[in-house]
Amino acid sequence: MRESDHIAALRSRAFLVLVGALFLSGCDMVVLKPAGDIALQQRNLILFATAVMLLIIVPVLVLTVVFAWRYRRGNPNKNYDPEFDHSTTLELVIWACPLLIIIALSAVTWTHTHLLDPFRPLERLGPGRPLAKGTKPLEVQVVALEWKWLFIYPEQGIATVNDLALPVDVPVRFSITSTDQFATFYAPTLAGMIYAMPGMDSKLNAVLNKPGQTWGYSGNYTGEGHSTMRFRLTGLRLADFDRWAREVKQGGGLPLEASRYLALEKPSEKVPFIRFSSVSPTLFDRIVNRCVEAGRPCMNQTMNHDMRHGGGSPDAGGLGSGTMPGHGSMPAPGDKPEAALEKDAGDKGSSPKVGMPVGPDYNARGRDAEKPGKPQTPKAQANP
Repeated sequence: MRESDHIAALRSRAFLVLVGALFLSGCDMVVLKPAGDIALQQRNLILFATAVMLLIIVPVLVLTVVFAWRYRRGNPNKNYDPEFDHSTTLELVIWACPLLIIIALSAVTWTHTHLLDPFRPLERLGPGRPLAKGTKPLEVQVVALEWKWLFIYPEQGIATVNDLALPVDVPVRFSITSTDQFATFYAPTLAGMIYAMPGMDSKLNAVLNKPGQTWGYSGNYTGEGHSTMRFRLTGLRLADFDRWAREVKQGGGLPLEASRYLALEKPSEKVPFIRFSSVSPTLFDRIVNRCVEAGRPCMNQTMNHDMRHGGGSPDAGGLGSGTMPGHGSMPAPGDKPEAALEKDAGDKGSSPKVGMPVGPDYNARGRDAEKPGKPQTPKAQANP
């Protein structure tokens, strides 16, 4: 290769490296830059688990190079022992180190699984900042639509689309559901991913500790408009949050009623920020129970009816619109049946033996009768 061609190849490689670095410079590792206490604890758990695993990975990588260099073919000082087959010291190190790492990871993971349970109410606002008793969390109701997010503030009586504002250092209790698809409510700087499922009401307790603006999205693929299913997360001081809520309330926005929600529920992409100055107080419960449309029965009402009537109408004598009674369901109306063991011997009666199959394909002893194509064993003849 000529020198000019070699220089040109080096320049091309340098250009590719520079372009790659420019693209990577736009990546923001938001998971490692938490703005809330729950995200902070999750970040610390990730770092701890990574550090503990590196206690094995780094020595193994280093020793791989050391062994390859020390026992290379050209090393005259290498110690070659073809009779070596066992070392108690090596066995202890090989088995003890992974065992200790597994114990440490298991203990920390088990503890944090309970401490960071999304249903568990917060006990602190941050490290060394316990939550005062009687502190009431801010209620926020989250609905995953196609392909947008609806946030309802029931206490403030307002709602927004793709725009979530939270006060700093105030505990927040999220109620999360979805309309037709499984999605995940995920704000990396706030907390971990929580599933949003149709007909379900998931919970998340979290808090923001820093003002600022980040983004959240759905971590579960939901089809065509998934890539634009994002929402803006804004942390505000408490006074600024109260001012923001008043502006939404008094900003002349449209009320969010059942008819407007049904129009909003239709699939749409790249939906801009929308603010609603009022919202129906029962809208979220009707979304969870899938009865926003007029005349459609709610799931909870149907289930309560089925439980009261044992899975169906007693007048009909069978199952109604509900499911078949199972464990935990209410018994059918009528007298309680008496157990067989509690009856007298004369009251038990008798029944034919039903354990043995009968029919033209079986003989009197229960074995297969002669069938076409099946070999039969001749019966033994009695001695005269």
